Amino acid sequence: MNSLVLLFIGIAAFLTAYAFYGKWLAKQWGVDPTKKTPSCTMRDDIDYCPANAKVLLGHHFSSIAGAGPITGPIQAAIFGWLPVYLWIVLGSIFVGGVHDWGALFASVRHEGKSIGEIIRANIGENGKKLFNIFAYLTLILVVAAFTDICAGTFAYDAAKPEAITGARAGTASILFILLAMGFGYFVYRKGASLSVSTVVGVALLFFCIWIGYQFPILKLSKFAWDVILIIYIFLASTLPVWLLLQPRDYLCSFLLYSMLAGAVIGVLLVRPTMAIPASVGFTVGEGAKTQYLFPMLFVIVACGAVSGFHSLVASGTSSKQVENEKDTKLIGYGAMLIEGVVAIIALIAVSHAAGAKGTPAQIFAAGVAEFMSSFGLPVDVGVVFVTLAFSAFALTSLDTATRIGRYMFQEMTTKADGTKTALTNMHASTAITVGLSALLLTYGYQKIWPIFGSANQLLAGLSLLAVSAWLAKSGKKNTMTVVPMVFMFCVTLTALVLVAKGNFAGGNIVIGTIASVLFILALVLIITTINTFFGDKSKNKNVDA
Repeated sequence: MNSLVLLFIGIAAFLTAYAFYGKWLAKQWGVDPTKKTPSCTMRDDIDYCPANAKVLLGHHFSSIAGAGPITGPIQAAIFGWLPVYLWIVLGSIFVGGVHDWGALFASVRHEGKSIGEIIRANIGENGKKLFNIFAYLTLILVVAAFTDICAGTFAYDAAKPEAITGARAGTASILFILLAMGFGYFVYRKGASLSVSTVVGVALLFFCIWIGYQFPILKLSKFAWDVILIIYIFLASTLPVWLLLQPRDYLCSFLLYSMLAGAVIGVLLVRPTMAIPASVGFTVGEGAKTQYLFPMLFVIVACGAVSGFHSLVASGTSSKQVENEKDTKLIGYGAMLIEGVVAIIALIAVSHAAGAKGTPAQIFAAGVAEFMSSFGLPVDVGVVFVTLAFSAFALTSLDTATRIGRYMFQEMTTKADGTKTALTNMHASTAITVGLSALLLTYGYQKIWPIFGSANQLLAGLSLLAVSAWLAKSGKKNTMTVVPMVFMFCVTLTALVLVAKGNFAGGNIVIGTIASVLFILALVLIITTINTFFGDKSKNKNVDA
């Protein structure tokens, strides 16, 4: 199969879905461009801050993409390219896109509050508590997995002095962070033109890449990068969004768009065939290493088709910056479909580099760099560029996940009457979140990924549950959220049982215990919701939509 055909079919399907299915969803949900959003009515310029739709798309896309749409499809390719491709396309359109947009829109209609608060308003206080605990544990796994991935990407091995791709990407990344803070200061505090600042900022971004390539001075070990990243995410969680989070993600989006454009053009010129099998059957591996197509394909692909983490981003940072309700379609649905394109390219890259060794980041960078060499970009430059783009995905998810973890912990430690405790303090809640994630770093992302994927996809089911409950109480149709919700529950509850069993058998007691706790929390929350809607009909009343 020619990969160019797969790419064209995927992009055409996404554009069609955005135009027609997206229009239908907006009508069913009652998206109202005249209704004021929380970013305007509750503006504080720390968390609530209205943003231009294009700026917010950049932040949201950069934050949700992470390492998932690249790492997931590459690892899932063991099942063959066809099931992975079908799940990416259909999942992005009917599950992931609906999930992301639904979570964003529901949060905007609930004063930019979290999914936990939406559950409290529509299911009850106990439901909120259960969801917050589940989501917080998932965020700790997200931060741990992506910190390990980033540190491994930037790490320099003194025993291999010729391997400096990580040092180049790491040096450029640090320069990029400083650039983003300068961009935020001039645009939001000095009133600089966004258009002019964007041109200058993007030019300086690529200058940072050039400096990192020519002068890779940060030749640090993986442990050193772990420490640097832990400090970075602590600061990113506590600084105002206009100073670091928003401008960094906005500028980062141009890096990611450039990589996407380069990869698409490269595929057009190279027209590689899919070198891996279309399908290898229902099972892969033997004995303790056996992987089942159901449910593990849907868990491993993760963010490439649907991700519960996206709902936390949508209701954690993005909903507090939406300037107009009509922008929620572009930001929520559009960003997920763009991520689907990234996932397809990752699948094509791993097929083209069939048999290549290394981390998913290295395999992806090697494949895409070879595609881009078709229009004159040297392979070694392309590898650094793609590696930097990959790390940018993961870093933006890292800083956003840490901030959302802080929000979540603050919610859980605030008393019912609104009284704040010592743990509710912004810095204390961030320190605890980062500290717990750091404890899991010793396991490495290879061991964390299966439990992260299971928890993440189950979180998507729970978020769809929250949106479905809100739509039902608002007197609106919710079939478009209920059907994918049921599917995700079937997939992820089964996967958690397998993950818990495998980790207990392998001696990973901590991860096995986390999987068991997540399973129980999800089951109790599902039962609580069923009791709310079917146990007492008087509770199922319409609320203000």
